Amino acid sequence: MPENFASLEQFWGFWDSHSSADYEDLMEPVEVEIDLTSSKVYLALARDLLSKARTQARKQGVSTETLINLWLQEKLTTLA
Repeated sequence: MPENFASLEQFWGFWDSHSSADYEDLMEPVEVEIDLTSSKVYLALARDLLSKARTQARKQGVSTETLINLWLQEKLTTLA
């Protein structure tokens, strides 16, 4: 299993053609805390931007919301 992927497309391509069961011997138990009380904020988007985002999300096999959140996170990380 690759330790790193060059892109989300490479990541998705790998897991589309592999099963996590094939790598069970590499897995270690972890403790995870999840805050299920996330908040959402609704923003107005230009119609053409939303249309382009929807097209990209479909190509990448994710929801439009997920894709936009990923894009914002990536951009904000590079600006930090």
